[in-house]
Amino acid sequence: MKSNTQNAKIEAVTENTLVVGIDVGSEFHYARAFDWRGIEFSRKPFKFSNTEPGFTEFKAWILHIQTEHDKDAVVPGMEPTGHYWFNLGKFLQDNGMKPVLVNPHHVKKSKELDDNNPTKNDRKDPKVIAGLIKDGRYSYPYLPDGVYADLRTASNLRFQMQSELTRIQNRISRWFSIYFPEYKDVYGNPDAKSGMMILKVAPLPEDIVTLGVEGVNRIWREAKLKAVGIKRAKTLYEAAEHSIGSREGSTAARLEIRMLLEDYESRATRLQEIMTLIETLVKQIPMAEKLLEIKGVGIKTVSGFLAEAGDISRFDNPKQLQKLAGLAIKENSSGKHKGETTITKRGRKRLRYLLFEVAMSLVAKNPEFAQLHLYYTTRRINPLKKMQSLMAVACKLIRIFYVMLTKQVDYDPQKMISDIRRPEIYQQAA
Repeated sequence: MKSNTQNAKIEAVTENTLVVGIDVGSEFHYARAFDWRGIEFSRKPFKFSNTEPGFTEFKAWILHIQTEHDKDAVVPGMEPTGHYWFNLGKFLQDNGMKPVLVNPHHVKKSKELDDNNPTKNDRKDPKVIAGLIKDGRYSYPYLPDGVYADLRTASNLRFQMQSELTRIQNRISRWFSIYFPEYKDVYGNPDAKSGMMILKVAPLPEDIVTLGVEGVNRIWREAKLKAVGIKRAKTLYEAAEHSIGSREGSTAARLEIRMLLEDYESRATRLQEIMTLIETLVKQIPMAEKLLEIKGVGIKTVSGFLAEAGDISRFDNPKQLQKLAGLAIKENSSGKHKGETTITKRGRKRLRYLLFEVAMSLVAKNPEFAQLHLYYTTRRINPLKKMQSLMAVACKLIRIFYVMLTKQVDYDPQKMISDIRRPEIYQQAA
């Protein structure tokens, strides 16, 4: 990724380069072609469909302009408009034209430079995109392949399924609040297996009262459930007997909880299938399983990190990974005023979320990272707030992951502790 610097991007567009700006749509795309100075070669925007014939026509159009104006290189660029650019980007890459992406925010802010007009249309946007490309204001997209492509798709499925499960859990909790609010006093976890088993047979409190203590216990015995018995059955019965839950609309309430429980079990099963696939894919990546040996790091963290980052060998240093996660430091200073430094939050949001979650887990469960967190928050010079320290711990983990995956080394707790930089003034004070 050394070619990802601003100078390298500008130098990549030469006199022999054809710059193509593309406005991506769901059904049709529009393209305009320019040289390195911004002189347009296309008389009007070229419209092509989001189909194989459309892509073939677009390729022929580019080759015609290349031949006519003696250009030996093409830099096609577009906005990452949702998922609509994926197929076009892959087509360009497979045909030797490495696509680049421009920031939609940059397009929006710079479209008035030429005509002082905020108009947005299919003719104007490709020109604005091409202008950003020739000035080196673009980035190279990463299109994962092989095991990394499977892992990213599986990881996305896991997040989606987990989100659906959470939504169903919230709806179940709402149902309890209306029809059986005492249930939470019996079960701290609303989706407890023994509780859900009873709700399938006796959804409402009056149904549980009708079933009786022995009836509840009999269901558990037949299912051979452990850790529940007559005592828990009696507690559940008494809660149902004295419930203040609504008794109106009971027929629809029974249907609602049955459907919610079925949806929950169905998605929980699918989530387990996805996790099984993810574990298989992680095993195919060299040294990935070694990351799991770090106390506090689990399969969800490792799979999510590799799914978002992709092949680690494409990064020159861990700072690029830090930037990808939006954990790079930004400063707000002017003249004598020096503002607080914060993280940029520009990058892959899901990767940043994963790193924050694992940072909290490491601080709670891993003695080395707990010591590091304590040092960051209690040092005499520039002590960090708790949230700042967690971000610093996340960045430390990025560096550890990078070294382990690129240099093929195991995690060394003692080396991690020895890497904590303590100024000499601390040592003298001690």
